[in-house]
Amino acid sequence: MDSIIMSTSSSPIVGVAAEASFALGPWLQKRRQAIALPLMFALVIVVFSIWAPGFLSSDNMTNVARQSVFLLIVALGQMIVLICGQMDLSVGSVVSLTSVVSATLMASVYAALPESQGLAIAAGLGGGLIVATIVGVLNGLGTAWLGIPSFMMTLGMSLVLAGVTLLISGGAPLYGLPPKLGDIFGVGQWAGVPVPVLVALLLVVATYVLLEWTRFGRHLYAAGGNTRAAQLSGVRTGRVILASFVLASLMAVLSGLLMTARLGTGESTIGSSLPLESIAACVIAGVSLFGGRGRTAAVVVGTLLIMLVENGLNLMQVGAYAQSITIGSILIFAMAVARH
Repeated sequence: MDSIIMSTSSSPIVGVAAEASFALGPWLQKRRQAIALPLMFALVIVVFSIWAPGFLSSDNMTNVARQSVFLLIVALGQMIVLICGQMDLSVGSVVSLTSVVSATLMASVYAALPESQGLAIAAGLGGGLIVATIVGVLNGLGTAWLGIPSFMMTLGMSLVLAGVTLLISGGAPLYGLPPKLGDIFGVGQWAGVPVPVLVALLLVVATYVLLEWTRFGRHLYAAGGNTRAAQLSGVRTGRVILASFVLASLMAVLSGLLMTARLGTGESTIGSSLPLESIAACVIAGVSLFGGRGRTAAVVVGTLLIMLVENGLNLMQVGAYAQSITIGSILIFAMAVARH
């Protein structure tokens, strides 16, 4: 009799728990990506703060922030293209070509006019902007108007740009850059914050505003989510795709200029790992490879996650092979969460 009473009295509690569990399941399923990323980030912080000596020191965190700038800027451009339902594998070659072209121009102007370092830096910036415009327009035209899949279009463009880069540089570093370039954009600080970090923060804010508060941002998500529906709604998807590739190239150029300032030389191979790393940062952050989904803040966290893992493993003196295994495992886990 007592067991019957207990069973009867506990049944409402069991029912409420079952209903809560049933309601919680879809909620977790819908927000699994948003939950997984902060959890992975927190786990990385905890693990490396225990096992990696000096991981949470201010000097190391500043170093991580500096190292993250270059990948973050490229990842922001990659995110814009991915949201549009495309992919840009040429960003690494754009970074390398920018480094070589800008270094050549800056060295030439500085050698001719040693007292005009600002003019030399402006010449390098102008050369980089020209590279961004040309590459972005070609990628956009090939994808939107010629109907070439973006994977193949940007892969072919990457090979072309790599050849041009080596042709200009001869595969050797380019020296003779104006000292002010490195003093300001390489190791310079403003209010105690490294200048490259400030540039990256400004680009993060600009990207957020562009995607969330402008008509172009709405058209970008629409074109990536359902191209046909966007076209029927009056969105000129061809122009949106073209603009997205130009913006991605522009981000790559800015990253290349900052890397050149940091190194103090023009290098023909500095961007080789950025295409896959930028895609990985976006995928880990929940940006869909099929378009229509992605958020700026999440890409920032995804980029920092990759850089913190690499930094922590370096402090633990783990080899490059093991680092690749770790980053690849995180990427696979992120894709599994996104797909299931």
